Amino acid sequence: MFRALPGVRACVFAVLSLSGLAILELVREQTGTAGFFAGLGLAVLPVPPLMAAFRWLGRAAPRPWAQLLFCFGWGACTAALISILANNFATEWITAATADASAADRLGSVAVAPVVEESAKAAALLLLFAFRRRQFTGPADGFVVAGFTATGFAFTENILYLGNAFDEDAQSGAAALDSVTAATFFVRIMVSPFAHPLFTVLTGLGFGAAALGTGRARRTGLPLLGLLAAMGLHALWNSSSRFGEYGFYVVYGCVMVPVFGLLLWLAVRIRRHRLRAVAGELAVYAAAGWLRPAEVPALVSMPARSLARALARSTGGRAAGRAVALYEADAAALALLRHRARHGGPAGEPDFACRERELLRRLWLRKATAGPALARAAVLEELLPPRPVPLGPLEPLELVFVPPARRSGPWTPATPAGPSSHRPRALPGGDGVR
Repeated sequence: MFRALPGVRACVFAVLSLSGLAILELVREQTGTAGFFAGLGLAVLPVPPLMAAFRWLGRAAPRPWAQLLFCFGWGACTAALISILANNFATEWITAATADASAADRLGSVAVAPVVEESAKAAALLLLFAFRRRQFTGPADGFVVAGFTATGFAFTENILYLGNAFDEDAQSGAAALDSVTAATFFVRIMVSPFAHPLFTVLTGLGFGAAALGTGRARRTGLPLLGLLAAMGLHALWNSSSRFGEYGFYVVYGCVMVPVFGLLLWLAVRIRRHRLRAVAGELAVYAAAGWLRPAEVPALVSMPARSLARALARSTGGRAAGRAVALYEADAAALALLRHRARHGGPAGEPDFACRERELLRRLWLRKATAGPALARAAVLEELLPPRPVPLGPLEPLELVFVPPARRSGPWTPATPAGPSSHRPRALPGGDGVR
């Protein structure tokens, strides 16, 4: 992930590996071996749908899978380990200070856990924001990396809760439908699988908005504001069971579901805005000769992108499919780079010319493989306007009621001029590769 800093990359890998081994043993010790595997089998169920949903949001300009897996691993291993250790320490300290275990548990779940857990998850976003700032192009990127981090955290936490419930049911001999495991599965997997992603996405939106800002106060304040919002919503969710018999249902129905719907609407809107930005900016590069005109509609259509990769693989193997995928990602990154530069000015993208030149060079190297595949995909997906079919000479119509002098003569349409061969030219506002 951190190619320019191999020492940092090795350190991050070591942290993930050690924390993964530690959290594995810690959870197994608390749940027992049977409970661990039962919890693992149940906790994995919501992971693929959540990952697919967040991946769908970021497909307009996809992030490398290495970064997404890093976020998931950080949430599942490092953030979970930090949270378990810190929460246990805080609860024991409060219990010793107040001599009231019940009060310590309530205070820990409402005041300590949200702060510790959201801060631990936000650390992954901070690392990417610090070392991969170029790939933070807006709120969509914050949305995606926060979602993957929180999905990993919820995965480990669900193993712990479901494993403990299974162990309790095994000792009591409860029936399957009346068991604690069934109740825990219903609440955590079926009713609220989006809870942790919902909290952390607020932090991610703060980082995504900060990526568009130029001032230091904005780059610092917006992530902190998002983190505070995530902590507040998390604390409200944890305290819902303290609000009486129907407190959980009130918070769930009046807060969690509306916020989830609002963020879902925002995600769809962000994705559409991103695709429109990519289409508009790539049209400029197509007019300058860097892209074929048929490539633009294919590059802003997710089905056409997938089809282009499949067509390339069918003719050139996996290497060709990989080349098309990289071409699509670089084209989207180029479009978003120019979009930010146009709206943010030189202060927002001080190295715009160098980055544009590098992306254009990479596109040009893969153009011979990706261009035909994308153009073919655009035709197969019917994304191009229909071309008029040229007609040949018309034969005179021999109609008995038309005088010969008024018969229409042969008509041949003018031959359209073919595409002129030219070299790509530089674009206004940036240095094009010549």
